[in-house]
Amino acid sequence: MRNPRAVLITGATGGIGAALAVAYAAPGRTLFLHGRDQARLDELASVCRKKAAEVETKNLDLTDVEALVAWVEAIAPRVDLGIVNAAVTSNVRAGESWREVDQLLQVNVRAALATAAALVPEMRRRGAGQIALVSSISAWFGLPLTPAYSASKAALKAYGEALRGWLAPHGVEVNVVMPGFVRTPMSARFPGPKRFMLEPEDAARRIVRGLERDQARISFPFPSSFAMWALGALPAGLSQRILGAMGYGR
Repeated sequence: MRNPRAVLITGATGGIGAALAVAYAAPGRTLFLHGRDQARLDELASVCRKKAAEVETKNLDLTDVEALVAWVEAIAPRVDLGIVNAAVTSNVRAGESWREVDQLLQVNVRAALATAAALVPEMRRRGAGQIALVSSISAWFGLPLTPAYSASKAALKAYGEALRGWLAPHGVEVNVVMPGFVRTPMSARFPGPKRFMLEPEDAARRIVRGLERDQARISFPFPSSFAMWALGALPAGLSQRILGAMGYGR
């Protein structure tokens, strides 16, 4: 979608989310920004307002799905583009207890699907709108270092692709965003090699361009994306050996 009048971004205080907020900030545009860190959210809102955007912020615990859905449904009539970006991560070297896995799934899957689902009825009704689900290139093939995170991003990929097929006849665009490593605090916690690292601003530009073109999958950078796609196409045993040799084994 080109020139959305109102953009919702969850996880706006993270690296990619903040870069997207700044990229979309413009005169005549309203930004609905969600984040967990109120101080960073206020700072980001100030930056976006200096670019003449109208900004509404929401500090909300995404595990409170009822409150999340109530908020999204309330603003849905005003949202042209919803970017479902909020996520957390874990890894096996830090230890993936069930408590960690459960919390990760609540944020990365349950809250993400709830956000999208809360936008759908209003967008279907008016026959217009766009929803972007931020997945990861790890959705192509699960990384042994981050099993739960990889699973959550694979879920978003499958959901987004299915949602796109369902909503296309109703005039609603759905896109799956699949970034590789981007220089963010989340990537800093990843215990393996971080090849082809991008800056958040670069990632945001690629995402904005892909959404304007309504690309079904916005996957980048190409070397990492192609490599992960190829691993998904190969026999799983071979792919796991390749990942181990590259330093991504457990």
